[in-house]
Amino acid sequence: MQTSTNQLYFGDCLDVLRHHIQSASIDLVYLDPPFNSKANYNLLYKEPTGKKSAAQVRTFQDTWHWGPDAAAAFDNILESRTPAAGIVRALHSFLGPTDLMAYLTMMAVRLIELHRVLKPTGSLYLHCDPTASHYLKIILDAIFGPTCFRTEISWKRQSAHNDAKQGRVQYGNIRDVILFYSKSERWTWNWLYTPYDQRYVDNFYKHVERDTGRRYTLSDITGPGGAAKGNPEYEIMGVKRFWRYSRTRMDELISAGRIVQAKPGAVPREKRYLDEMPGVSLQNDWNDILPAGGKESLGYATQKPLALLKRIIEASSNKGDVVLDPFCGCGTTVHAALGLERRWIGIDITHVAIQVILDRLKKFFPGEHPAVRGRPEDLEGARELARRDKYQFQWWAASLIGGQARGGEKKGADRGVDGEMFFKRGHNHFGRAIISVKGGDNLSPSMVRDLAGTREQENADMGIFICLAEPTSQMKSTAAAYGSFDEGAYPRIAIVTIAELLQRQSQLVLPPHFDTVTVRDEARKRGPVLKPPTQAQIRREPEFMLSISAKARTRQLLLDEPLLVAEHRPTTRLLRQKVEGPAFHQRSVVEQRPLGFADSEEEFGAERLTRKRGRR
Repeated sequence: MQTSTNQLYFGDCLDVLRHHIQSASIDLVYLDPPFNSKANYNLLYKEPTGKKSAAQVRTFQDTWHWGPDAAAAFDNILESRTPAAGIVRALHSFLGPTDLMAYLTMMAVRLIELHRVLKPTGSLYLHCDPTASHYLKIILDAIFGPTCFRTEISWKRQSAHNDAKQGRVQYGNIRDVILFYSKSERWTWNWLYTPYDQRYVDNFYKHVERDTGRRYTLSDITGPGGAAKGNPEYEIMGVKRFWRYSRTRMDELISAGRIVQAKPGAVPREKRYLDEMPGVSLQNDWNDILPAGGKESLGYATQKPLALLKRIIEASSNKGDVVLDPFCGCGTTVHAALGLERRWIGIDITHVAIQVILDRLKKFFPGEHPAVRGRPEDLEGARELARRDKYQFQWWAASLIGGQARGGEKKGADRGVDGEMFFKRGHNHFGRAIISVKGGDNLSPSMVRDLAGTREQENADMGIFICLAEPTSQMKSTAAAYGSFDEGAYPRIAIVTIAELLQRQSQLVLPPHFDTVTVRDEARKRGPVLKPPTQAQIRREPEFMLSISAKARTRQLLLDEPLLVAEHRPTTRLLRQKVEGPAFHQRSVVEQRPLGFADSEEEFGAERLTRKRGRR
């Protein structure tokens, strides 16, 4: 078995590791596996206009259950007769056949394989959160050995936030855990440095040379411990001491002007320049890397920032080394490895992730064309995928024509739409095609009519029907009856088979369209699309209190005017101003009242009526 690099694998990483990755062939492993969070994670697409697209697809469900697969993995670990077997058996006796035990078992069997494929000088970084990090560390101690634990890194993944209103009754959780292990006592390591804090620079490097403007500090050069530590004793500048440097080295520093004496008889000290210092050696508390956002965001819920992966790869590998990510998601590890001239292997169990990675590499590394192993390459492979997982089949089929996956495992939620694509239609106008995929043998014209009806309901320009079986002539004539658009350039309803797409014999004509990455780039050019705020959002926005003397009156606001809401305080009249972007509809200013502050217009009206009755 020979390990091939710079390629993606579509499938379960356990199977890929066992059948395709050679022992002792990997220099660095980074894995960001599911956290056992009990959450569902979706890939959120954008339309070119900047709006959130209807195309959302569940990338994975982070919920684990004890069942036949977990039980088989548990037995497999026990049969290995490794230290991990004892730990997993002990955890099972403590936790029982629970969801947490299922998660730990499925992780343990994969960690055993990851240890096998690492070189003796290799390292592993496991990214997790406090949900199960303590259990995972025990398992890693058993597999790698306690002495091969290097450190626990804390990454501040987000800024502080207040969850009290959501009912949280504990400290806010803003950090992830990254467990760092090496396979042996000798591992690849490169020191990295971060910039000095400005306060430290101002306080420590407080001297500035007049002629050069260079900042420096004065350091002690006496030799602590004296002769017992091997420090030489001699006299310089009239001062006899044990010194850190040999006499020869000291003379060189004096000649270079690096040794200075404040006054006669004072102990000489050494000039150390700020611009010669590498910075602060990297510690295990990482609060300087922001989460993936802005231009970096691909809509992938668990996406990690590129800077985080670059740091790990630079510290624990060298150019030409092989980096493996068995849960590669949207491909941040692959992106970082390529940029740092490392070879790489990426594995993911969802076709959606594989397609995002391919689109990402096409944008940032246009010369890279990685192979993807595990995806269907012929009709038999397509049929097998359709039998095994119809959703993965549908999303793979949509990608064959450049479509984005859509829909999920909730029956009926997608209205038969399995993908969509966006394309330009003139200046600042965009078109959309919806995709329906059928993997069964029973096809009928009614399926074409259903797609046409959905296209009309969703106001899409085009509907594309992809089928595994051969369509009937009646289906083709039904599709043709819906005509074309853009002066006959493209059909309203098109039918194409998997066989035609695999053999590149399709006659399907499509307009130039965006992929999963470029569609977000197009959306960013237009900025965020603002929507009218709800009443709850208005009350949560920042407030600016302005004194007024005139009574506010109910009137209609202009479209570009900020929303005003009146409020009275017992001691003074104030006006509450809500500052937001351009308004998209007219809103009213509520009349100022002398008591209280209502949460709704209905409540305000009721209070006003009560006040009138009271005056009578």
